[in-house]
Amino acid sequence: MSGKMTVRFRGVRGSIPAPSPQNMRYGGNTSCVEVRSNNQLLILDAGSGLRLLGDELLRDAQANPVEATLLLSHSHWDHIQGLPFFAPGYLAKNRITIFGACGRGEQLQRALAEQMTPSHFPVSLEEMHGLEKVRELSKYTTTLENFVVRTIQLNHPGGCTGFRIESAPGHIAYLPDHEPYGSNGTNSAQQALVEFVRGVDLLILDTQYTAQEYDQRVGWGHGSLPASVLLAIDAGVRRLCLFHHDPSHDDQYLDHMVETARALAVGSSLMVEAASETEIVSLISANVGVISEMELFPIREIGHAAATADCPVA
Repeated sequence: MSGKMTVRFRGVRGSIPAPSPQNMRYGGNTSCVEVRSNNQLLILDAGSGLRLLGDELLRDAQANPVEATLLLSHSHWDHIQGLPFFAPGYLAKNRITIFGACGRGEQLQRALAEQMTPSHFPVSLEEMHGLEKVRELSKYTTTLENFVVRTIQLNHPGGCTGFRIESAPGHIAYLPDHEPYGSNGTNSAQQALVEFVRGVDLLILDTQYTAQEYDQRVGWGHGSLPASVLLAIDAGVRRLCLFHHDPSHDDQYLDHMVETARALAVGSSLMVEAASETEIVSLISANVGVISEMELFPIREIGHAAATADCPVA
């Protein structure tokens, strides 16, 4: 199947939303990525960026049911805090299917419910009649209509799942919270990660810290700029998109991080950008045997697309 896959960043921050005039170009919402291919909608994580996406889905649906598949990487607050404000979830006619990694479904379901208990929120998760209970992806490969989804466990306190998403137009990898593996016997884990993202068209990777910042934050569970560039080069990635921006990093600081990353990548074919809520990445199918073409262009309106999938518990 040919066509186009679009990746739109709805939330790019880590830890906490960072609304500020100094952050307007890259954005201040927490992790949420919208992926569309062949009239199917896949949502990666449910940070604060999910709210505006939900509002647009209802508007574009024009009273028709909204269908989407949501993949949750883990239950830290900045990755689920948008769900209580996701308007399509409150309407029973809608179908929002939620998936987590194999063995994590019950924990994710509990976390979603607990953040909407009376101590934290005035409405319970049970009132979100458009949401289905969290299902589990296969331990290996799961087919969700036009997408093939693979998972890997990342290096993050409490655990985090990385996703590789493959479709005819191209392949992307989403590693939202990940600290580089050290040299203390984790070479096999690092090599497994390299192979997991091998040759993807787009790698969305936690790069919260510069090298100097990371030296003061070892063990916090987040990425560093040199390690991100090295991983992308080692894996033959086409484009690296720095993600999970630190809330203290304004537009100018992120510009500097991109410049530093590009300097580190000199001599390779790697392209480097920083995830921005004002842009869409588009992967377009090319001829058989030719690597898919990639574009980066200003944000525009996208019509509503529907997706649904069933996956047996692994």
